[in-house]
Amino acid sequence: MGDSAVEQLREAFPFEAGPRFLIFDRDSKFSGEVAAAVRSLNVSPVRTSVESPWQNGIAERWIESCLRDLCDHVITVNEAHLKRLLTEYVDYYHEDRTHVGLGKQTPGNRRRSPGRGHVISLPRLGGLHHRYERAA
Repeated sequence: MGDSAVEQLREAFPFEAGPRFLIFDRDSKFSGEVAAAVRSLNVSPVRTSVESPWQNGIAERWIESCLRDLCDHVITVNEAHLKRLLTEYVDYYHEDRTHVGLGKQTPGNRRRSPGRGHVISLPRLGGLHHRYERAA
């Protein structure tokens, strides 16, 4: 199974624009050989903690949000189109989308607009979502 996982990783990241980290759970298919292959791609392998199933839930929640907010509403043309959309979604997720767990702030600590002025709509993800601000 390790050889298959290594081959899938090489196919997933054929260019040098891979992620900085790759999170593995404790499955035996993620052997030392897989971790070495990940390091050879200049990606840092990170294993979830022992007996911490909640860590998988965080990743699953992000994927669910991505599917619901983006993929359920767009027909992708090809792989390059999907990668562009996902890159835009990550920016939207960190800069525009508020999170209850962060006190309705964004991970990027977006500054609040002034309390007065006309409300303007800034399209995000090709108009699929919007960010609203007050004009100064």
